[in-house]
Order: sequence, then C-alpha cells, then structure tokens
Amino acid sequence: MFRIWGKVLIGEKIIKQITYERDDKFVYSQFFKYLSDICEGLDIATPILMKTHIFNYAKFGTVRFLPRDFAEKPEFDKLVIENIRV
Repeated sequence: MFRIWGKVLIGEKIIKQITYERDDKFVYSQFFKYLSDICEGLDIATPILMKTHIFNYAKFGTVRFLPRDFAEKPEFDKLVIENIRV
C-alpha cells in the first residue's frame, strides 16, 4: 500500500489537494498512471513527465511540476507530488 499527496499551489497557498492511495505495491514504471489519476482528481491537465521528475521523486520523495512542464499554461504556480510514508 502507498499514499501520495498531490497539491496545487498559487504562491505558497494550497488551492486544491488530494490524497491518492492504492493497495498494491508502488511501481515506478506506473508513475505516469499515478500522476494522471492525481491530476484527474484535482481536475487539472496532466504535466509532461520526464525522467528527472521520476528520479527526484525516488530520491527525495517529492517532485514539483512548474508551468513550463504543462502543454498549456495552467492557472496555478506549481503542482507538488509528495510521498506519504505509512
């Protein structure tokens, strides 16, 4: 089981958040699916996922998506995905 906290920020203020959890084991090859599910729950576009995003999540337990990571300009400053340790 794993849980991920997704939050959308304007400045340093959280405007939307979601806790995504699954009963199966976390698999890095499925990270885009997890990200897509989180973005769907937040009702925002899914950002472009690069290898460095996955490496940052694996190393630090968090990853930040800035407006430059989206195909269309979002109406927020950043999307932050964090691992919730259980």
